[in-house]
Amino acid sequence: MSNVKAPRSLRFDAAIGSADDTGYSATKVSAVASLIAVASFSGAEAQQSNLPPVNVDAPVARPRPVTSRPTADQVRARNALRRAARRNNQQAQQAPVPFPNAGGLPADRDPYADPAAPYKGDRLQSSGKYPEPILNTPKSVTVLTKDVLEDKNATSLKSAILSTAGVTLGTGEGGNAFGDRFFIRGFDARNDIFIDGVRDSGVSVRENFFTEQVEILRGPGSSFAGRGTTGGAINIVTKQATTQNSFYNMDTTFGTDRTKRVTLDVNQVISPTLAIRAGGLFQDAGVAGRSYVTDDRNGAFVAGTWKPVDAVKITGNYIHTELTGLPDFGVPYYRPSTASTAGGPFPDFGVNRNNWYGFVNRDFFRTGQDIGTINAEVQITPDLVVSNKIRESRSTQNYIGTLPEAPTLAAGAPFTAYTLSANPQSRYQVTDVFANQTEATYKSVDGLGFKHTTTAGVEYDSERSSIDRYLGLSSEITTGTSAFTGSGSLSGVSVFNPQYTNIPFPIPSGLSGMPTKIGIDTTSGYIMDTANYNDFVILNGGIRYDDYKINTSGYLTSGNRTTFGSQSADFGMPNFNLGLTLKPLPNGSVYAAYATSSNPVGAEFDGTSTAYGGLSPVLNGGNTQIFGPEKNKAIEVGTKWELFDRHLLVTAALFQTEKENARESQNVNNATAAAALGCSYPTGTTGNISCITAGAAYRIRGIDLGVGGKITDKWSVFGGLVLMQSAVTRSLAPPANTILYSSNVGLPLANVAHQSFSMLTKYQLTDMWELGGQAVYRSKVYGGTLLAANQGTSIPSYWRFDAFAEAKIDKHWTMKLFVNNIFDKRYYDALYQSAAPFVLEAPGRAAYLVVSARY
Repeated sequence: MSNVKAPRSLRFDAAIGSADDTGYSATKVSAVASLIAVASFSGAEAQQSNLPPVNVDAPVARPRPVTSRPTADQVRARNALRRAARRNNQQAQQAPVPFPNAGGLPADRDPYADPAAPYKGDRLQSSGKYPEPILNTPKSVTVLTKDVLEDKNATSLKSAILSTAGVTLGTGEGGNAFGDRFFIRGFDARNDIFIDGVRDSGVSVRENFFTEQVEILRGPGSSFAGRGTTGGAINIVTKQATTQNSFYNMDTTFGTDRTKRVTLDVNQVISPTLAIRAGGLFQDAGVAGRSYVTDDRNGAFVAGTWKPVDAVKITGNYIHTELTGLPDFGVPYYRPSTASTAGGPFPDFGVNRNNWYGFVNRDFFRTGQDIGTINAEVQITPDLVVSNKIRESRSTQNYIGTLPEAPTLAAGAPFTAYTLSANPQSRYQVTDVFANQTEATYKSVDGLGFKHTTTAGVEYDSERSSIDRYLGLSSEITTGTSAFTGSGSLSGVSVFNPQYTNIPFPIPSGLSGMPTKIGIDTTSGYIMDTANYNDFVILNGGIRYDDYKINTSGYLTSGNRTTFGSQSADFGMPNFNLGLTLKPLPNGSVYAAYATSSNPVGAEFDGTSTAYGGLSPVLNGGNTQIFGPEKNKAIEVGTKWELFDRHLLVTAALFQTEKENARESQNVNNATAAAALGCSYPTGTTGNISCITAGAAYRIRGIDLGVGGKITDKWSVFGGLVLMQSAVTRSLAPPANTILYSSNVGLPLANVAHQSFSMLTKYQLTDMWELGGQAVYRSKVYGGTLLAANQGTSIPSYWRFDAFAEAKIDKHWTMKLFVNNIFDKRYYDALYQSAAPFVLEAPGRAAYLVVSARY
């Protein structure tokens, strides 16, 4: 008897899924498939029973019974089955594969990262301005994905940034000694921080519990982001609600230094078109290696996604954070009297690294943010999308802290008798921002075969800040101790054994009621285009115009007289970018890019004087200069490759950035020198005064290497190496001008680690266990006034090593043990720019156990 084969259509029964684009549901397809099977078997049986009982030597071609031939409906059903099978097979290959021990559901994963290699960022959040994958984007980009942030145990933006190559921390300036201040490629980026593409004005301290990923875009980018962005910009991508699936996450942390931390993250799918996501934060902690200092945090966020029809998508979120505790303004800096002895932070000369020079009964900080955003996207046509984003936010900086300044040693006294002045600093700053971004993205194909993604937009930003201070700090009286100076500084505080920490200070009498107010209104228009020819040649270009208006007002008290003054400025700032990317292979690219940017006065929103990038509110002593914007230009050439089944992204770039019309500070000691620089030397003044000028130039060049993703299924890596050279190329204080004290020409830039390296890696030992670690290196950082390293101060280079181990208990529970700064290395994050600076000391060794639940 000959064998009868089942019809081919039966092979797809197991692949039948949900309704597809043909409109066939799973029930209909199954019914049609059953009809095909019945008809085929009945025909075969009829044929078999009608054969005569004779033997043949060779197969005989038999006509197929008419009843076994599929009808037109059956053919369509069979084709639908095949398409469903192919689609399901592709989805199975492309579906997010949970990374080993990631402990999360697919809906909980970073949507911009490679699902099979979560250390590798694939795309940037702004699909309009950056429509191509990172592989094809002509710019150096570092993406700290959700998994990278978790494995770094980076609970704040500062901790995430400081373990990334090419970014350095600075201290607050301009009277604000507190908050996040980052340098990217050697240039100040403290006001170049964005949340979901909208500038987050004002210097604050930012938490990560609501963060999906952090994008560090290097090089000038004013055509993308507006003012500033000389060395780059930082974009914080927030968590959004998803209709993919519901999940319920909780992370609980117990650690050294009294650390207790709990975060919640819940996503609830209400319907196929509506989802709500909410989260919360509680933290009660100290700081490793620092006495008295506390770091308490709380916060919450809620986000929603609604898609009433296929062509409309509305998303929104609200974020609240509040950080409180005792602030840490660091340790004093030792400057020897002889040039043969190198100086440095006092802990390097025998002072206890735990020493804190504040006052527990007076000092405090409260910094908070409230941010609300609504974004609507409308698909006008299949090729045209229009969106509008509205943001309202308020940030607060509220603190009294103590700077350990001006260490001195009495003649003949032993080294351990060094004393300092405990200088009180205070600020109450409220920053309100309203922003509206309207953007249209259009996709088209031209006659040459280039596929265009063209984005045009208009943006309006209104930023308002009020900066006040606390009264009473200069009149605080203590009994049995050295008297305060007129500024409120307590002199005679022991450097080695600060004896006044627990002085019961009276509560400050309140705010002065005479704030400095800053208002910035910016109206911008931009258009940019990305043209892709067969994924081989990709052209990128854009232009942006910013109409920037700033007004500042404030009070000046001299003796018994208080005067009020104001100043304003208005600048038009055009900027552009050009990029060319060639793809010799699908997994690689080489590119060249050129871009410009502008830094107007006041762009550093916490500054209240020209010396710190602000606009002086009072016309004092004839110093009425309003400097024009600093101009920046950069060129970059690089290459990017996706390796190891395209799950590892390797990048390399050469870059050069130049700044013109830069502001600098010079010390002058007479009226002639001051007049030569456009400053005034007030009558009756003796000694040095600081004269701020514009017209200097700086340059920084270097190489930027990066890697992110997985080398094997079990081995993941993320890191980079940045090597830079910097110099002041033009100064208004040339060596031939003997009236001035010094020249900046040829000096490197301050606050820059010219060599930096970081590498995060982890390896899956078994289905249950993973081991990982991180190495971070920073070279020596020099201090100086404004950008030039001209103070002769520095903090030393360092290596720091972290480690972690993760145990996946089951599909719902994981435990992860972190040990940060394994060898308890004493190192420093930043130093203040003065000749006698305070230095921010980094935390010591700390251990944390994180218990995670995922449902």
